[in-house]
Amino acid sequence: MRKFTTLTVTTLALTLVAAGCGAKSETTNASPKAAADASKVPVATGAATAAPVKVKKIIVGTGTQFPNVAFLDKDGKLTGYDIELVKEIDKRLPEYEFEFKTMDFANLLLSLETNKIDFVAHEIEKNKEREQKYLFNNEPYAYWKTKVIVAKDNTTVKTIDDLKGKKALTTATSAEATLLENYNKANDNAIKIVYQSGAANDLVTQLTTGRADGALGADFLLPLVDPQSKLKVVGPIIEEAEVRFLFRKNDKDGQELADKIDVALKAVKADGTLSKLSTQWLGGDFTKKEDSK
Repeated sequence: MRKFTTLTVTTLALTLVAAGCGAKSETTNASPKAAADASKVPVATGAATAAPVKVKKIIVGTGTQFPNVAFLDKDGKLTGYDIELVKEIDKRLPEYEFEFKTMDFANLLLSLETNKIDFVAHEIEKNKEREQKYLFNNEPYAYWKTKVIVAKDNTTVKTIDDLKGKKALTTATSAEATLLENYNKANDNAIKIVYQSGAANDLVTQLTTGRADGALGADFLLPLVDPQSKLKVVGPIIEEAEVRFLFRKNDKDGQELADKIDVALKAVKADGTLSKLSTQWLGGDFTKKEDSK
């Protein structure tokens, strides 16, 4: 039986990212992979025995602080939409063995660049800035519509323009951070951007206590991080984006892996598994562009 292993980064001394990676508890997740395992066993053909299929280990970078996407449950098990999707894809790719490596979100991209991981699975939105530096697989597995998020009693912020002169909370290296940074480039640094470590659970506290005035986030985010409905989304859609897996650019092995993941992902979509995972973990089917809300 295949074992899914979650490794925890204890220390990453990163000079390019202003965030250290704290130690997380290790988790080992077992997942049946009968068909894949069978393909790895030598097959007897008369007197001769065929060579076993060579299995390549792939390190998948992800986090532990994104509720229902990539997080540790009450038993300390790594799970969520992205995690269970990667496991499902792995079942369909017997030539690979996926192993999770968890770290702070802000460290994921640098870890990819420095070959500490082979691809990133953490609701990574495709945008032109990332396309210039990284490789995305072709098949999206979710769609985001980004809006402004504020405390429910906030009546002054209704659009991103209303954040001028105010504090906006975001996570370093995130797509939302890029949107705020680009807005500031065009508006004389009008918004005071406050970077956090990537703990989505902290969003409610930061906004309801007034430590920050607003944030940007996906349409499906609030029910996951704000079950008591202390926050609200306001204003028009700022960006619509596709969510994909992220790989190193100009990397032959990475391109081959991305292509094979696309084949498996198409099958996961076709048999309805992807929609079921989205509904289970995200509270709705966010896997089809026309159905995203």
